[in-house]
Amino acid sequence: MPKHDREIFTKTVPSPVGKLTLAASDRGLAAILWEHDKPRRVPLDIVARDDRHTILIEAERQLTDYFAGKRTTFSVPLDFTGTEFQKAVWHALLGIPFGQTYTYGGIARALGKPDSSRAVGAAIGRNPISIIVPCHRVIGSTGKLTGFAGGLETKAFLLDLEGASGRRPRAPSAARPCASVAP
Repeated sequence: MPKHDREIFTKTVPSPVGKLTLAASDRGLAAILWEHDKPRRVPLDIVARDDRHTILIEAERQLTDYFAGKRTTFSVPLDFTGTEFQKAVWHALLGIPFGQTYTYGGIARALGKPDSSRAVGAAIGRNPISIIVPCHRVIGSTGKLTGFAGGLETKAFLLDLEGASGRRPRAPSAARPCASVAP
């Protein structure tokens, strides 16, 4: 496990898509892990469980509102750890509006790397902050649902929740972050 310059605390919360493990540093939310997530998909140095951590409490509140249909954007601070390319992809995901879908190739083109759709897919597969950093809004160029750490059934549920079912993917415009990100 890599050593990072921050301590990570967790809190497990129920959701309509199963138990989610929220992980945060004092700078921001570092991960949302699926109940059956692969342990090595998002390496974290977890210090302890902390059900009173303010960022974890806020993330839980915002997720609860999202699942209840009361929230379309998130404002909890984020604390990404990844390569510069991964971070660029994750920031691009933040610009996908609620209820819309983009393609891997569209994101690659928006990043100025039109031949990197597979690398974009790999970065999306390592997105540590699922749901809030909406990797579920990325679909194949044919409109088919493709890989998702939470499972394709969960991806379909999230898209249905947002009213994005059956929509054609849109070309991304300049990323419009909808959450603050720690440096």
